Amino acid sequence: MIGDLPAETTKSPAAPRRREQRTLYAAAFTNGPNELFDFILPLWAGAALGLSATEVGILMAVEMALSVIARPIAGVLADLFERRYVAATGAILYAASAAGYALAHDAPFAYAAAAVGGVGGALLWVAVRAIISERLAEDSAVFPRLLASQETGSWVAFVAGMVLIGEIGFDGVFWLCAGACLLAAVLLLSSPRRQVPRAPRGTPAGEPGGEEVTAGSAIAGLGAVGRRLRPMLIAVVVTMAAEAAISLLLLMHLQREFDLEVIQVAYVFLPGAIAMSVAAERLHTYVVRFGRTRILMCASFASAAFAAGLAWAPNPVVIAALWILSGLAWAAVIPIQQAVIAEASGEHAGRGMGVYESANLLGALVGALAAGVLYDGADWTVACLGAAVLILAGSVVVPRAVRRLGVADVPPPPPEREPVPDPELDPDPDSDPEPLPKPGADVTKSTPVRDEPPKTRQQVLRELGRHAVVFAVAQVVLLLLGLSWLYDLATEDSVDVLLHGAGQESGFARVGEDGGKIWTFVLVVHALWAGAKCLATGLGRDGRD
Repeated sequence: MIGDLPAETTKSPAAPRRREQRTLYAAAFTNGPNELFDFILPLWAGAALGLSATEVGILMAVEMALSVIARPIAGVLADLFERRYVAATGAILYAASAAGYALAHDAPFAYAAAAVGGVGGALLWVAVRAIISERLAEDSAVFPRLLASQETGSWVAFVAGMVLIGEIGFDGVFWLCAGACLLAAVLLLSSPRRQVPRAPRGTPAGEPGGEEVTAGSAIAGLGAVGRRLRPMLIAVVVTMAAEAAISLLLLMHLQREFDLEVIQVAYVFLPGAIAMSVAAERLHTYVVRFGRTRILMCASFASAAFAAGLAWAPNPVVIAALWILSGLAWAAVIPIQQAVIAEASGEHAGRGMGVYESANLLGALVGALAAGVLYDGADWTVACLGAAVLILAGSVVVPRAVRRLGVADVPPPPPEREPVPDPELDPDPDSDPEPLPKPGADVTKSTPVRDEPPKTRQQVLRELGRHAVVFAVAQVVLLLLGLSWLYDLATEDSVDVLLHGAGQESGFARVGEDGGKIWTFVLVVHALWAGAKCLATGLGRDGRD
């Protein structure tokens, strides 16, 4: 039979949680290289291979084109076969692509590596999101956790790559990325098989537990899924085009208006990436409380405010602060989009994720083209305000698309998370697994949910205080070693140190200083979040009084 029904199902009730957890780790290990490649490939192609600007554009276009074409196919494969095998194949192709870049000495070899990477990315990310969607019915926070894992892997790899590239060169960074992708493939292959409910007698072919799903019927089903998701896909293209345009406009503005180097530009974007990784799961609590459409509208307003603010931002420090606002908006929007697509796709989550990712890439392509035209042909203020207006239109388009799909506006609260038991310590490995809830079932009735009481102001401030104490001790140690970024910030040109750091020439010697800098950003985000939490707690108490 074709399908991802396992021949031998792992019987531990915790197997789905272990499957999700290892997939999240794999997403972190692969998203780092993914984001790093997007940033350093143009630089590497020009510096190492001597490619012209046109050839660099072709290199990037080859990967994107193959990825757009392969994503719907990857969705069909993720519904036909065991998804961890599809995802692991994608991770291995990602590793092969990184190795290809490290070994490339001419343009054709680089184009081939880009093509392999495009196909690998399609297989990996479509299958990963389909795996994560398997527990959506019982835990509505799975997609925020996925985004948090991806963004954590992204900024950690980004910082490591920027710090080490001076010591090990582009080739060394590519080989490290290949190793990370192979580790992700091992994690995926070692995860448990998918558990599916036993099908009742008479289940039609093509349904979960049915007798047969053919490749022809799966491809035909792709069109049906696309038609059902059309309202959301159009909204995704519009919003992604606007966001991609403003991101590229900002990148060109930092390079050309402020004359920032590559690593300085990276540090402007870093606080937003950290905010996304920290805030994704926390923002989901507001989705559960206020509903998806309200949060989507608020996120559109925040992102539009960021784009409009760029028009008058006086320096990169203000831009970095504004970028945090955009990161928080996306930390809310992306998990909602993915959850809605998964719910509307039902058992065809692979196909749904395939067409969703193609829409994302199409929007990014349109946005990139629009950004170039706007930057060359329009005033900077006009370009920013135009992007802000288009993003603001998403506050109407996206919520309406969610309502047209007919999915629930308020997802059920996620259950209290407990540690995933080790399979070797499972007290009853031979017991039958609890059947997974059927699609569309009311999980709030079948899944016991233990509401965790909200943290008090004292608890929030106590956590922040512990974080600050550990941070202070670490900063004292760095100061004694002569690696304190905060000391450099206080004694030297603050703007330059804030963007780039000071003094440390060697890549390895910069690790301590850059680590202290990143930790400072994390502490600032934690402090802002704690302040907002205390304010919200106080307002809620006043409202009850």
